[in-house]
Amino acid sequence: MSKLVDNFGRQIAYIRLAVTDRCNLRCQYCMPAHGIDIVPKQELLTFKEMYRLIRVLTELGVTKVRLTGGEPFVRKDFVGFLEMLSYNDLLDAINITTNGALISKHITEIERLGKVKNINLSIDSLQAVKFNEITRRNAFDEVFNTMGLLEKSSLNLKLNVVVQSGINTDEIKDFVRFTKDRNLAVRFIEEMPFNGKGQREMQENWTFNKILNEIKTEFEVTEIQSEKSSTSRNYAIENHRGTFGIIPAFTRTICNDCNRIRITSTGTFKNCLFDDGVFNLRDFIRNGASNDDLKKLFLSLVKAKPANGFVAEANRTNGDVSESMSTIGG
Repeated sequence: MSKLVDNFGRQIAYIRLAVTDRCNLRCQYCMPAHGIDIVPKQELLTFKEMYRLIRVLTELGVTKVRLTGGEPFVRKDFVGFLEMLSYNDLLDAINITTNGALISKHITEIERLGKVKNINLSIDSLQAVKFNEITRRNAFDEVFNTMGLLEKSSLNLKLNVVVQSGINTDEIKDFVRFTKDRNLAVRFIEEMPFNGKGQREMQENWTFNKILNEIKTEFEVTEIQSEKSSTSRNYAIENHRGTFGIIPAFTRTICNDCNRIRITSTGTFKNCLFDDGVFNLRDFIRNGASNDDLKKLFLSLVKAKPANGFVAEANRTNGDVSESMSTIGG
């Protein structure tokens, strides 16, 4: 069986699929206060189209899928799609990124599916007032309560914290303290310009090293050996149940081992977060492409995967990075 391998010898094993561009929050680092121009529903991939694309990709060696949005639980019958996807015997794991405002009533059902392994919960402040300011919605209580339910579940829980200069950097060590008695992993993410406007002016540049050095002012940390393709460098602290990691999403020191591709909710194929899309899969399959056609296409598209995010950004044809993360798929 042919495998998805790029020109740098990296085998693609992980797909990030956005199931919708819609979201019930309006996070400052993701989109403008008025939201984004959402596409008509008929322009979104259907769940059957998504299943077909994932099935073809798994036949080419993809073993993991991360489902994102927007907010995936905004889309009607998303849990039904999870069940559909779990029947794919070639998939090892289904992971979900969510803002946590809508998932609580589905946790038990999701646990039963078995293939759903990891839930990444976005929570950028442990302070209700600040959280509501960041998200521009009054959702803190629901998200915080959901976090507790997920921690008690059989699912692996990770907290995604976008480190925003001048906004929540004073809480970095609070989040690390939060791992003391909780079975979860906190992942600090460098802020990126995918907010619908582009790179904002920052008081300080909170890079990987600055975040780590801030943590080291209080804690003695030990690096954990992670998978080669991990997006984060991960750390343990003695006597802490949980762990923390840092994702150098903007400084992009993780690109050399990248084994990921992306498909947006409208079917745009992306080899890299920082490219502006390389092919419209939705139109290709709606125009009658066979599964063999899709396989040949994926094999050729992956060959064009850039060496890193800086090359991808330099090769953009639609100008500087300014899309909303909700449009791309968080």
